Amino acid sequence: MRAWLRRGIMARILWPVSKLFQMLVGLRFGLFLMGYKRQTRLPVPVIVVGNIFVGGTGKTPLTIWLAQQLQLAGRKPAVISRGYGADAETVMEVTDGAAAGQVGDEPLLIAQRASCPVMVGRNRVAAAQALLLKYPQTDVIISDDGLQHYALGRDVEIILFDQRGVGNGWMLPAGPLREPARRRSDFTVLNMSGAVAGADIDVAGVSKDAVRMQLLADRAVNLKDPGLSLPLADLPGQAGNIVAAAGIGNPERFFAMLRSAGLQIGTLPLPDHHDFEDHPFQAIQADMILITEKDAVKCRQIKSLQQDARLWVVPVSAQLDADFATKLMEKISEKQNGRSLA
Repeated sequence: MRAWLRRGIMARILWPVSKLFQMLVGLRFGLFLMGYKRQTRLPVPVIVVGNIFVGGTGKTPLTIWLAQQLQLAGRKPAVISRGYGADAETVMEVTDGAAAGQVGDEPLLIAQRASCPVMVGRNRVAAAQALLLKYPQTDVIISDDGLQHYALGRDVEIILFDQRGVGNGWMLPAGPLREPARRRSDFTVLNMSGAVAGADIDVAGVSKDAVRMQLLADRAVNLKDPGLSLPLADLPGQAGNIVAAAGIGNPERFFAMLRSAGLQIGTLPLPDHHDFEDHPFQAIQADMILITEKDAVKCRQIKSLQQDARLWVVPVSAQLDADFATKLMEKISEKQNGRSLA
């Protein structure tokens, strides 16, 4: 990742390969655009939330926010997702008690937080069709990730960036981008602490008119006893040695959020989608271990971790520009009339 954030010697050596990759990506999109590859349109609007930057940028909190906003607007949304670690060939509904190893940690969290139908499967079209068959009242589908899955027609595309922007601006393997930095979208969202406050933020490759988003947290909930909750502001006086652990795409974002709340923490970055079966907390000497909601859905399903009273979950909520929900509803209506490839 460090190599991808600058145009150093490694990136320059790989640059010719990245240009070949860019040509292949462009060719694939062109085949869909010209009709040589089939694109399936659904009878309801489809919103795709994704990123062109490899790794996590905050798609799950944004997907939850979108579902909640659509519900507030009187819509009946549902979510489809690939489901990291889920059965590659099977379309499966995500129920509240589903195993994270079967359906994926992020879809399980979305189902729990957004309180709407969630279906997972590598084939996004099949997942969406199965969802509509079971929940015919659904009137809008959110695709969690899937920007590059053009077989599923979409009405609105939302690209999400964080403070890393487009990195060095080059595509894989010379840079961190799956698609060109100039790729069009209906909305660009910047997930960055302080972004919503209206600060003039200069992030490489991200347009100045990007929708501002930040993740907010104000409390920690005990994993063993969910009825026990503490404000983050009170933690310095309540706990001695605090360690924060995160198995997400960009752990430092979680750590920075906690530091901004005034906490002095040790850190334990883990691989994205870490399964926790190796019990990474056994050797940690800490009075309190703060973990993400995404990691908590897996920890709750591991008996030895269920009973670890040191584990506290930090729920986060996305906050976006106040008028974004209105603009999104307008865009959905606009695209429904035209039904062109997003």
